[in-house]
Amino acid sequence: MRKLFRCLSSILLAVLPMFAETASASNQTKGDDRLRNSGTVLREILDVPDYIPRELLDKADCVVVFPSVLKATRKGGGSYGRGAMSCRQGDGFKGPWGAPTMMALDGGSFGYQIGGEATDLVLLVMNECGVIGILNSKVKLGADTSVAAGPVGRDSSTGSDATLRTQILSYSRARGLFAGVSLEGSTIRPDNGDNRRLYGRKIPARDIALSGTVGVPPAAGELISTLDTKTLKHRA
Repeated sequence: MRKLFRCLSSILLAVLPMFAETASASNQTKGDDRLRNSGTVLREILDVPDYIPRELLDKADCVVVFPSVLKATRKGGGSYGRGAMSCRQGDGFKGPWGAPTMMALDGGSFGYQIGGEATDLVLLVMNECGVIGILNSKVKLGADTSVAAGPVGRDSSTGSDATLRTQILSYSRARGLFAGVSLEGSTIRPDNGDNRRLYGRKIPARDIALSGTVGVPPAAGELISTLDTKTLKHRA
């Protein structure tokens, strides 16, 4: 019996590291997939003429993308999404787009507003207060940080007082339908676990997004190149 126990122990000691490596690789793949999906969603949405006004995109300090946000339950109104956020670098957010920090979105009932089971979201973070709030901790949209459905189209009121005062403007796509959508009641926060798995070490979300010292992961190539192509220069 003791010999059998020793044999089993030896087998477990040999196999467990293999499982750990497999789990780590799986988590890395999920993070890479999320970045690639975020890049695809952003490119497809920004390629739609006159949907997100270029003037607002040029004024945004950061952009957050949540691909395929899902309803938490059939009966409840909650939703769940994971995505990525990239910010312009340098003083006054005047520089190029930087490495993405992974983000999490929870709560709210916006999915019912546009009838979609899965909804792609693009958020424009319009000022530094909104940026710092999101990067430092979990914030409740509509309470800790102001949020509104973004104006749509070339003739929208992009310069209105309400638009200029809002910290976050939200846009959505579900089943081919594009619309501004309210996220009040939802919470948004850095996904620190995914950041650690993606970058291989613990780095605060604020440092990833704003320090300019973190390299862009290969999987985020389309996300960053799309931002550089569509809105390279910041318009204050």
